[in-house]
Amino acid sequence: MGDSATLTAVLESQATLLQEAALALPHQFSQCTYSLGHIRQAVYLCLTCTRASPSSPPRGICSACSIACHTDHEQLELFPKRSFRCDCPTRALSHPCTLHTNLEEPNEKNVYGRNFQGIFCRCGRPYDAEKERETMIQCLACEDWFHESCLNLRERPSSREPTPAAEPAGDDGASDASSSGLPPPLVRADDYDALICSSCVRRIDAVRRVAGTPGALMVVRSTEDEPWSIIGKEEPKEVAQVDIEGRDEKPAPDTPSSPAVGEKRERSPAKEQEPEAKRARVSPEPSSASPSSPCLAPPQDPRVSGLLTKLDGNSPAEDAGEPAVNGSDRYLGAGDVFLTEGWRDRWCRCKNCEPSLLSHPFLLEEEETYEPPEDPDSGLSLEELGMRALQRLPREKAIDGIMAFNAMRDDLMRHLRPFAEKGEEVKEADIRAFFDARIQQLRSKRQ
Repeated sequence: MGDSATLTAVLESQATLLQEAALALPHQFSQCTYSLGHIRQAVYLCLTCTRASPSSPPRGICSACSIACHTDHEQLELFPKRSFRCDCPTRALSHPCTLHTNLEEPNEKNVYGRNFQGIFCRCGRPYDAEKERETMIQCLACEDWFHESCLNLRERPSSREPTPAAEPAGDDGASDASSSGLPPPLVRADDYDALICSSCVRRIDAVRRVAGTPGALMVVRSTEDEPWSIIGKEEPKEVAQVDIEGRDEKPAPDTPSSPAVGEKRERSPAKEQEPEAKRARVSPEPSSASPSSPCLAPPQDPRVSGLLTKLDGNSPAEDAGEPAVNGSDRYLGAGDVFLTEGWRDRWCRCKNCEPSLLSHPFLLEEEETYEPPEDPDSGLSLEELGMRALQRLPREKAIDGIMAFNAMRDDLMRHLRPFAEKGEEVKEADIRAFFDARIQQLRSKRQ
């Protein structure tokens, strides 16, 4: 606000800060999630604690502990991780947990991937929120984060200057580009529902079978000179044309007539003469896979299976590279799959596909991610919060608090009265001087 501001500007600024705080932190952070066990939740890496114990592996903390226990520590948000238990109240961290006071043993079942070392994507570049220009996308399976350029959705930016301020969004393309100052990616956020990275595609059989088929987009090209293109787009369904004018035409004598739209088909004489006991009984489709169920996975382009096979021979560091073989009979690419909306309803449940799905439940049902309970005080003004806190105090302490507040109010009025009488502007330094003087008085009384 500068050295001076009007009272109206101060009140407007305070209201804006309260609204931003309510949106950023709408939850209560008074309970560590350790007692909930291994759940999918937002995880934070405390860099301060990690540097304090360089010989120990990095550990993760829950959102409540990141606010209540590690407030003044440098942290890195890792976003949701499945089957994770908070490490804050365990012996693995030297910093004590203020929410879960019982000291617990280290969590042996937690999985600490590269993200816990501050490393993301197959390129292994350290993440810096202040300098990163590209949008990063999380893999549904391994929950690692990948740059758009490493997914071949755009060319890698030549410079990594701080992200510019977002401009007002217009159409979809403008909104995709405005947050980073870069052109829209090849596959936009509205074009798919989930990403599965190349490594996970190749280790999960059910996903590997459908890669590059309709609804499972892939970014490929045939030669290094060609631009990247998308395969697996669902073709629009053609609407059948009904010839209404030709309804009066008589069919050929040898051709059996078919009923028009809306007319009832006559029963076949052969069917009428057939005894009821001889008619085949149509059984309903089984709800789960049976040994005789055919595989309903759509046929895969041989070039896609060839690309995945080629990538199987690469080391993890080479996953982002392209196969060395060029030609129209091969695909080049990283092997990532972008699943479009409704992908969970399209899986084949045959005996070959279903075991892979059952071993990865997140492919069948959306996972529940834990969120702390909502804070009933969120969005309240400082005055409302003060009155609510005052009502919770015992009567004697509440009276003492009211008397102390009235005394401070009277002192502040006496401090500001000379400015009003002289018509002078009250500056920030004048307010700070008043409270500094009161702090000194309190300290002298305690001594």
